[in-house]
Amino acid sequence: MARTLFGTDGIRGVAGAPPLDANTANAVGSALGKWILAQGKTPRVVIGMDTRESGGWLAAEVAGGLARHDVQFEFAGITTTPGIAYLARTGDFSAGVMISASHNPYQDNGIKIIDHSGYKLRDEVEEQLEADIFGALGRSEGSSPAELIINEHLDQVYIDHLASTVSKRFEGLTIALDCANGSASALAPPLFERLGARLLLHGCRPDGKNINLGCGSLHLDSLRETVLSSGADLGIAFDGDADRALFVAQSGKIVDGDAVMLVCARRLHEQGKLADREGRPVVIATVMSNIGLQRALSAQGIEMVRTPVGDKYVLEEMLRRGAMLGGEQSGHVIFREYATTGDGMLTALRVLDVMTSSGKTLQELTGDLEIYPQLLVNVRVKQRRPLGELAAVQEEISRAEQAFGDRGRVVVRFSGTEPLARVMVEGPDLTSVRDYADRIASQIRTELGAE
Repeated sequence: MARTLFGTDGIRGVAGAPPLDANTANAVGSALGKWILAQGKTPRVVIGMDTRESGGWLAAEVAGGLARHDVQFEFAGITTTPGIAYLARTGDFSAGVMISASHNPYQDNGIKIIDHSGYKLRDEVEEQLEADIFGALGRSEGSSPAELIINEHLDQVYIDHLASTVSKRFEGLTIALDCANGSASALAPPLFERLGARLLLHGCRPDGKNINLGCGSLHLDSLRETVLSSGADLGIAFDGDADRALFVAQSGKIVDGDAVMLVCARRLHEQGKLADREGRPVVIATVMSNIGLQRALSAQGIEMVRTPVGDKYVLEEMLRRGAMLGGEQSGHVIFREYATTGDGMLTALRVLDVMTSSGKTLQELTGDLEIYPQLLVNVRVKQRRPLGELAAVQEEISRAEQAFGDRGRVVVRFSGTEPLARVMVEGPDLTSVRDYADRIASQIRTELGAE
């Protein structure tokens, strides 16, 4: 059965409009409660949200739906998506619910459900929940928001866990920290100060509407300027729900998820902690990761395995192989020793741990990574016909692949959360990369009725 509510990252939409209206949010809670009871699991759920102004009432509706089935809930208040995943798998909970739309603007929101092991729900479970959600809506059960009282202890449990992963304190380091006016705003500053760092704060004053607004991991210019003008040792930027992190080196160089994976893979390899189930050192990345990362890892004797885009697919391959490190260029990095999902604050701690233990700057740690020119073009589309059926698009892709040979790649895919086709072209020089990317994007606009 095809899912119509759940996308690649839960249920997403404009807050207040279906499927993110009060009635549907309540029906989601009701369906989840019904499923929990049917599984014979502990009738208790942990709920959190990011800083969007719609988060409170959406969380209250989900909680109200749970209460219809006498399923208890604990409300963490503003927290991170990986924080909810950690609490769900380590606390006495059968599931976790995060109200967030990650890097999207404040008008959007989402409902992400995490199971008691800290993982996203399986497809078949989401299909079952969808059937129950539509059933509840058909019965017009309506809205019944619950009263929410924040349990501040929950965030502290998560922060204590993160702090415990660090081997050396950060005294003497100055960090420019951009929390995207999102989930990390209340958690990251006290965590890094607790570990001894001096902080220069950006994007740490959420007002319900400014999440991701000109700040965070999608807007690094201001953070970069601060690092350069202040002489900070590095800059760290999170996204709205803090499940990813990007960095700015002291030189102003942007350090993305590919570079982070190289830095951390090398360290884990030295420690003998990078091997998969068969004893082979391996890193799981996606089709978007740069060829430069693959070559740098290979030079260290480390295999890189590619998956489709999405931390879901990275995690699936990690679990299948027993791999310990995987991630995406966008900054989602999974350290399976500590977490079941990408965690921006954990990623920052791992990078800082390598810096302090090696005595090297982030610039030095990433200096040997040769990045091939890569261009990503987003094309807004009105329809999603299978890309393989678009002859003119496929012809342009083939032309680019033949020109690049083994020195470049083309990846064209639809976004899992937005009405976009994403065209990624990578090659030996920026001029040819831009030329082929523009040609492919133009054909997509023609074929798919771009707005």
